[in-house]
Order: sequence, then structure tokens, then C-alpha cells
Amino acid sequence: MCGICGEIRFDRRSPELAAVDAINRVMTPRGPDTGGAFVKGPVALAHRRLKIIDLSERGSQPMVDPDLGLALVFNGCIYNHRELRTELERKGYRFFSHADSEVILKAFHAWGDKCVDRLLGMFAFAIVDTDTHTLTLARDRLGIKPLYLTRDAQRLRFASSLPALLAGGGVDTELDRVALHHYFSFHAVVPAPHTIYRGITKLPPATVATFGPDGRSTERRYWTPSFERQEIYAAWDARRWQHELLDSLRTSVRRRMVADVPVGVLLSGGIDSSLVVALLAEQGQTDLATFSIGFDSAGGESGDEYAYSDLVADTFATDHHRIHIGTERLLPAVPDAIAAMNEPMVSHDCVAFYLLSQEVSKSIKVVQSGQGADEILGGYSWYPPLQRVPRSQTTAAYASVFFDRSDADLRALLSDDYLPDETDDPSWTFVHDQQSAPGADTAVDAALRLDTTIMLVDDPVKRVDSMTMAWGLEARVPFLDHEFVELAGACPPELKLAHGGKGVLKDAARGLLPGAVIDRTKGYFPVPGIRHLSGGVLDLVTDALRSRAARNRGLYRRAALKRLFAHPNDYRTPLGGNELWQVAILELWLQSMEAPRR
Repeated sequence: MCGICGEIRFDRRSPELAAVDAINRVMTPRGPDTGGAFVKGPVALAHRRLKIIDLSERGSQPMVDPDLGLALVFNGCIYNHRELRTELERKGYRFFSHADSEVILKAFHAWGDKCVDRLLGMFAFAIVDTDTHTLTLARDRLGIKPLYLTRDAQRLRFASSLPALLAGGGVDTELDRVALHHYFSFHAVVPAPHTIYRGITKLPPATVATFGPDGRSTERRYWTPSFERQEIYAAWDARRWQHELLDSLRTSVRRRMVADVPVGVLLSGGIDSSLVVALLAEQGQTDLATFSIGFDSAGGESGDEYAYSDLVADTFATDHHRIHIGTERLLPAVPDAIAAMNEPMVSHDCVAFYLLSQEVSKSIKVVQSGQGADEILGGYSWYPPLQRVPRSQTTAAYASVFFDRSDADLRALLSDDYLPDETDDPSWTFVHDQQSAPGADTAVDAALRLDTTIMLVDDPVKRVDSMTMAWGLEARVPFLDHEFVELAGACPPELKLAHGGKGVLKDAARGLLPGAVIDRTKGYFPVPGIRHLSGGVLDLVTDALRSRAARNRGLYRRAALKRLFAHPNDYRTPLGGNELWQVAILELWLQSMEAPRR
């Protein structure tokens, strides 16, 4: 896990090394161990390293192989790097390190950009052909690792972090109206290639892009999961599905133990992270470090789920760490967590992950997390009602429970300068186009496909990456193993939605987990001090929205803000989000991006 960045010039000039260095320095928290740079012709690469595999200097980046004429920067982890290395050695390749980064370098030389089809893991990488000066960028199938781009007629720059790109200068920071519409309608999800800034895009997941020194570029998507019933599984009954999905998850969890440093688990006490712990214990892991976080109660809401995480830790005799965050630590962390966001994210989970990562990183570098199971296996409340919805009416039913506000409500919130054309409803159009496309059998399948390939990428996954990497902590997500996702996509929806959601997983977990964990009411990462705005957090929100910067920006209509200020905890989105918090997060994030970059 690291930070990568670089620049390719299209105007026959040399790269702006000062800008690349400024970008790289901002990413130091992502890779606190070492850094480096490579320049040749119109291309510059830079890297910040978090040492996880091959801790020696031989694994340092940028990694250059003069014999192959290739240079690489890479962020992520390739879990099958040892198997690929053996295959490449049989083809005659010789290795100078034991790093997974070198495996990518050789694999690219052997198979070109189709090497991505062989990679099991999470990754964003850039490879330069040092002879032709062609730059290839690639991102993993589920978008676990980010890659942001800014381009003009003279050059392209890329980085693992949006704030880092801003540090390089020369970025058009006018707000993207379509992205704003997504943020306020599509539950703060801004799908690729958009970001809030018009001048910054992001490479979509499962995509390879190639750029020549003349500015010509190509882009291709190399993976799309199917959410259809398949003939090869036609004879499988419920018990077979339970067995096969659990076995696939078992493989995924085992893969994510590949490291030259210890690997722990973020244990929330829910079934997903608890099952990861159970499968690791089943495979013989002892003294496994597990970590749970809790907050002070507020607004009548409990701030921890220790009862469940303690039960799992005791059952499997883990080396368990309770991390309790008092109210006095919560408020100072909010601005820092917002500044660490790659993009504005409305979930209060961000602050929890930020503080959890700060504490966990003091004792370990790598953790597994249960992120993604709800989107893949139907664990959320909006899926069961879709079982009765005709395929053609998917988007209307989905939007009624998932969208934060209608197009009309959004137009009553945002000032005219930030609205799309009157006839446009880009969020509805985007979701409808996605859900209407072939490759999903039912309304539930169409919703799960959208949430797995779009919402998951640009909300929970992005949240975990931003908050963990702010402290140099690598988070691995076994539920996002693409082979597990492919199998789950083929699973009949009624098996996923049984028992209130994730039924097939719950049934598979019986005998492995305590029944109290399996049958509990679905929990969330509780941060009551943010869900119920009061005291210092409410003051922070109010001050930001009344500041000179906010007034000059003029994002929101005065009447809309007056309504929210009068009753800061009364106005909620259909999913229970605090409307004032969502409005304030965007303004706070924009202000943090406008502050001088360190």
C-alpha cells in the first residue's frame, strides 16, 4: 500500500519536477517509510512506500528494469504474486526482488496490458515504456485503490490522492455541476470519471488507459460482473450455495494474509468482520490482533458494539484491543478527517475509521475488514422491497428509498449557479441507464450490480482507503475478491435476501459464529456525536456555513440554510442521514482543499 503519482508531457517539454515532488510529499502519510522518483524524457514517476512485501530496498519504487525498458509505480497488493512469479520464471524472467511490484513489471512485459486479467488483488499502477514514453495506467476490478487524473493540452498528471493533485497546481477547481447533483441526490456517490472538481477526474474501476507522448489515449474496461443466473449453477440448492460462497470467502481471506508483516482484523462485531476472524482461526491463525472502536453515547444512541466484538474475540481467543474515543477527542478529529478525504463523504463512519486507523497504525500495518458484504449479498434495507418490483421499474423503486433528495428538492437547495440545465436530472439518468443495461435478471440483481460496481466503489471503499491511508494503514477487503463477487452475482436473490438480508451468508456462518452475532439486528459504525449534531460539532458546522468563504461561494440558497439551522437534527434523508451534516461536509471539505497544502 502506497501513494503513486506522475506526469507525462504532450508538448515536448520536460516534466515539472517541482510539481511532481509537491504532489508526492502530500502523500507521505500513505507511504511513510520511503520515497523516490524516476524521470526520463517527457515522463516523471514518484512514489511513497509503505513496506508490506519484501521489506528490503530491492522492493523500493519507482521500480525500473533497464533490460525490459520499463519503469513502474504501484499502489496495492497482488495476492497471487508468488504463483505469477513462478509462471514468469518458467518463461525465462529473472527477478532481483521478492516484491509483488516486480511481478507486475514482468507480467506487463510478458502479456501487455492484459496482465491485469491475471492479477488477484487490489491495485492502481502506472508503467512507462522508457523507449516509446508510453504511459499505461490501470485500476483494480472493484476500484479498491484510487487513481485521480488532471489533464490539459500540455500534460497529464495522476496521483493516488485528489488533494495531492491540487498541490501540484494548475488544476481547474470550478465545481462540476453533474458531480454536485450526484453528491446531493445519489447519496453522496459521485461515479467515475467525475469528481467535485471539473479539472480532476478519476480512472474508473476495472479500466486500463494508455497515453502516448503525443497526447493520444485509449481506454478499455477489462471486467464486468454478471448478475444473471448461470446454467452451470442451475442444480445448486440453498445448501450448496452456502457451502460454495463460504469456501470462496475462505480462499479470499487466506489470500489476504500474504504479507511480510503481521495482519490484523478490524472487528466491528457484525457478522462480516466476525466471519473473517472465524475463518482465520479455522485456518490456524493464533494470537490474531483484532480492533474495535467505540464512542460516548449521545442523543439516546449507544456509541459502541463491544458486547458483540468482545464475544467474538473471546470465542476465538484473539489479541483484542478496545479503542474508546471520548467526546473530547471527537471534535478535534472532525476537521482532520475531512481534510483526509479524497472526496467529500457524508458518512459519519469516516471520523470513526479515521480515529480507529490512527490507533491501529501504532501497532500494526495491515488489517482485514468486512467492508462490502452488504452491497454484494443484499444486506441493506432497500433490497427486500425490490423483490416485488418489475424489472422495468427498478430505478423508480430504488430511488425512492436510496436517493437523498429529488431533483426538485435539490434545486430548492443549491443556488442557480450550481445547477445543471433545467431539463437535466443527471443522477436519475445515470442510475436508470446502469440499472436498465443487460446483465442483471431482476430488479434486485440490477440494484445489487449498481451498488457493487458503483456505490460501493465511491462510498464505503473510498472511505476506508482515505481514512486508513491517512495513517499509513493498509486495509484489505476479502468480500471484494473479484472471484467471490462473480459467484455472489450469480446467486439467486431470494437466498441473499433471506433472514432480513445476507441470508445465505448467515446460514453459512452457523457452526462457525455464535448465534447472537448471526441473529443480531444489523448494526452500523456508531458515532452518535455526529449523527446528532450538538455542542462543538454543531458550532463547527454552523461556523463553516456562515463563514466568508461559504458566503463568497454561494453554494446554497439562504432559505434552505435557514430551515436547516433552525432544526439541525430534524431534517433527515430517506436513509436517516442528517441533511445539515451533508450540506456542511461539502463546504468544510472545499475549505480544507483551499487551505495551503503541506
